[in-house]
Amino acid sequence: MTSDADSNSRSFPADKAAPAATRNAAPADAFRLRPAPDSQALFLDVDGTLLPIAPHPDAVRVAPDLLDLLAGIARRSGGALALVSGRSIANIDALFAPLQLPCAGIHGLERRGADGALHHSDAAEQLAPLRRRIADYAEARKGLLLEDKGRSLALHFRAAPQYESEAEDVLRDLLRDLPPLELTHGKMVLEVKPAGANKGTAIEAFLREPPFAGRQPVFIGDDVTDEDGFDMVNRLGGLSIRVGPPRDTTAAHCLADEAAALAWLTAWLDDKQEEAR
Repeated sequence: MTSDADSNSRSFPADKAAPAATRNAAPADAFRLRPAPDSQALFLDVDGTLLPIAPHPDAVRVAPDLLDLLAGIARRSGGALALVSGRSIANIDALFAPLQLPCAGIHGLERRGADGALHHSDAAEQLAPLRRRIADYAEARKGLLLEDKGRSLALHFRAAPQYESEAEDVLRDLLRDLPPLELTHGKMVLEVKPAGANKGTAIEAFLREPPFAGRQPVFIGDDVTDEDGFDMVNRLGGLSIRVGPPRDTTAAHCLADEAAALAWLTAWLDDKQEEAR
């Protein structure tokens, strides 16, 4: 296992790509984009993009049709398809079995390339002082769920939204003297992880390797934690697509919901977009 090294990345020709870090209150309809299966690499978030968000992370199921769609995209793109998720690689593999794709887990803290090589952050030990303290806090409040991913700690409050503000304050207090760690805020979840890695750095690393190298990156995501990925593909001349209701985002294009995302991917596989509307 190795760590992803820093390197300059190539820029790619874009189709209406947004400039880096531009905040976009009204992204363009992604169905207007031209599919280019022979020259694009697809990077896909999982929860909220390919799958509806469930009350519990273990409650989601992958339909056979989705497995078939992803397998078809992988074949059509020459393997230039990767899942980029907040889930761990082990969890992604279990969820999408028997399909095993290149993927980045825990928001880029771990990554598996198309060649099967594993790359990960060695900073998990930084979480040790927090595990018990966050677990005690969650156990004392009905509805909070602590998910220990090994390299990050995710505190879910979907079943107890009244604790959102309090929980964020508690976690920020715990992190005040631990600068190597950062707090990220997703959909009904607060996550503590080592700083430095994110979905954008994971996508950049994939693009240095075959079969992704030389292709235009396309990233589809839905959450605040996907903004790093949107920003990265914008910087590289790629296509950023946000799934969900309108909000301020760096993504240049949008899709209404998970069903629209699957329709877009099906049309991409068939190399036609307007007919999917």
